[in-house]
Amino acid sequence: MRLFVHHRTEYRFSEPQQRVVQLLRLTPGSHEGQNVVDWHIDVACDARLKRSRDGYGNEVTMLYVDGPIERIGLTVTGEVLTIDRAGLVSGTPEPLPPVFFTQTTALTAPCSAIRDFAHGIEAAGGNALDRIHRLNHALYEYLQFGPRHDSADRTAAETFEAGNGVCRDFAHVFIAAARLIGFPARYVSGHFYRPETEAAEYNSAHGWAEAYVEDYGWIAFDPANDICPHDAYVRVATGLDYRDAAPVSGQRVGGGHELLEIGVRVGLSQTQIQTQS
Repeated sequence: MRLFVHHRTEYRFSEPQQRVVQLLRLTPGSHEGQNVVDWHIDVACDARLKRSRDGYGNEVTMLYVDGPIERIGLTVTGEVLTIDRAGLVSGTPEPLPPVFFTQTTALTAPCSAIRDFAHGIEAAGGNALDRIHRLNHALYEYLQFGPRHDSADRTAAETFEAGNGVCRDFAHVFIAAARLIGFPARYVSGHFYRPETEAAEYNSAHGWAEAYVEDYGWIAFDPANDICPHDAYVRVATGLDYRDAAPVSGQRVGGGHELLEIGVRVGLSQTQIQTQS
């Protein structure tokens, strides 16, 4: 599948800022099943961009803007060619061993209820692949998907207690439970093409998880949709949890408050549409 991505981010400040520094995890990498055809980051002000790779192997861009500045507009556009590999992830930069992704973070710390839930998955038996697929489906059945009206980071324990959440929340519970039953697991940020919503803009990118399964390697799971990510997904960044893979993070020097607007649109590229025609 050939997909296009349009990601718009705009910051407005109530007072002029002296300096703004942002870490952008907005650029996907090429690997087996995903080939980046074209990708651009445009900034609607005077800015310096420095590209590099972080400790997780993600392609990152540092954005530096000197003030006074009252508004920053970022536009990310690109095309990615994807192939359905049934969730199997390979050919990605892997600077860290799988065991690194067994450690707990504040967002993925399990509570006693998650421990009981995970141990129930394990007690049902089966091989490793059976157990991790069972976990993905069980979370889809247990949690209700629904938009949240705040952008605060919610822990896996809070999500499990509430019984609902957004894709990011589902992924954190999956990661917490997977690590409990012996699977290294990590968070993934990216995009998900839904044909039924192609004309709409959404205020967030998609998030899912990956678990390391012996004899298979890393496998992607999306408990919010009860599937293994396929060719409708664009994988961008990974980390121990959302904070390590968030599309944009940073700091500013200046008073006042900021207003953030984000719009993401994912669809078929014109080349794909013409081929289908």
